[in-house]
Amino acid sequence: MSAGFFERRSIAARLLIFGALWTVLVLLLGGLALSQVYRRTSERAFDERLQVYLTDIVADLAGPEPLDDKALGTLGEPRFDLPLSGWYWQVTRVDPEGKGEMRASKSLFGSRLPPLAELGAPAREGGAREAYYDGVDGRRLRAVERVIDLGEGERYLVAVAAPADAIEADIRSFEFVVAATFLTLALVLGLTTLLQVRYGLRPLVRLRRAVGAVRLGEAERIAGTFPHDIAPLAGELNLLIDSNREILERARTQVGNLAHALKTPLSVILNEADVRDDALAAKVREQALVMRDQVNYYLERARAAALAGTLGTVTEVEPAVAGLVRALERIYERRGLSLALDVEPGLRFRGERQDLEDMVGNLADNACKWAAGRVRIGASAVPDSEPPVMLIVVDDDGPGLGEAERQAAVQRGRRLDESKPGSGLGLAIVSELAGLYGGALELGVASEGGLRASLRLPRV
Repeated sequence: MSAGFFERRSIAARLLIFGALWTVLVLLLGGLALSQVYRRTSERAFDERLQVYLTDIVADLAGPEPLDDKALGTLGEPRFDLPLSGWYWQVTRVDPEGKGEMRASKSLFGSRLPPLAELGAPAREGGAREAYYDGVDGRRLRAVERVIDLGEGERYLVAVAAPADAIEADIRSFEFVVAATFLTLALVLGLTTLLQVRYGLRPLVRLRRAVGAVRLGEAERIAGTFPHDIAPLAGELNLLIDSNREILERARTQVGNLAHALKTPLSVILNEADVRDDALAAKVREQALVMRDQVNYYLERARAAALAGTLGTVTEVEPAVAGLVRALERIYERRGLSLALDVEPGLRFRGERQDLEDMVGNLADNACKWAAGRVRIGASAVPDSEPPVMLIVVDDDGPGLGEAERQAAVQRGRRLDESKPGSGLGLAIVSELAGLYGGALELGVASEGGLRASLRLPRV
């Protein structure tokens, strides 16, 4: 697995993956170690059993009779008498006088057991050897042998062999029990790790929910008690939230002071220009009005840029837009306009109420100026959007705009018709405000032939 694979995973997933990997590795190594230990133990016990038979044969060899006359093989094990049973013994005289004399169990059925030295089996203390090899019938055998020196020049190689199936069957049974036990242990450890991770990370989940509540405007600060290793993080986040609010308050104050400082001289200039009625006064009045509109535009833009995306700022859409509709109905009462409003219940805008009112108010006011008799405002959530967004649509039944005119309408300061009041900044303000919130303004054709303004904004 690459490092990037783990970097993309959550802390809980990382803990579970690493815990599972280490658990499997430790249990696997432990199982292999136990299997090897049990194999050696089983072999040792089996060899000890064969050594008992070998000792009995050595005791029978101690008599003074020649090898052929010695009573060998009375071991109390009938399988030594069954042909090719896998249970064999063999005594070979290895001294020079013996010339390879041999006695063997009936089960060998005329065959011979190979010396283990020829198979490369190392000699242990006392000259004993143990080894596995394939017998005369292809069966896997376990054999032990030893050279016995009875004195007076008599030396014998005594070997006893038996099928290794018993050892392998015993080991397989043990490995099955170990595998079943370790598998159960792995499942229990995995479940325990899962519970530990869920319980251990619960404070982080609560911290995430608390931060989400602040972001959604449901709380002002992160509240609650956290463990000692997480409490400093919660405290730093609260300090960050407080610092953010202080910066925004200072920004609001500075913008307000600047607006007051600029608007007062402009009002004085306009008042002085209104006193006179000549070309110079008219020009001063015209440019002062342009300056006032420009000041309002840039102050509004600066304020919106400072507030856009602020933590915890959430606005209910329906009350804000309903208030605009009521105000516009009074303003355009003499024209008899019909304003229809359809807002999805519970829809909330992630941003300042004043910004929402400015954007929708500009669009709705523009629609009322050009509408023949009807203006429709609708707001709804866009389903399956990530991040969540909503769509506010303002339609009118006016003359509408062509493609080129729709593109020019959102350019700052462009006026398409000087007969209507305004500075030409309305749609540009809406477009830039929407952009500051990560949204967008699109102009199209309404179903009734007029202009359709579609405003996409972030929602909760």
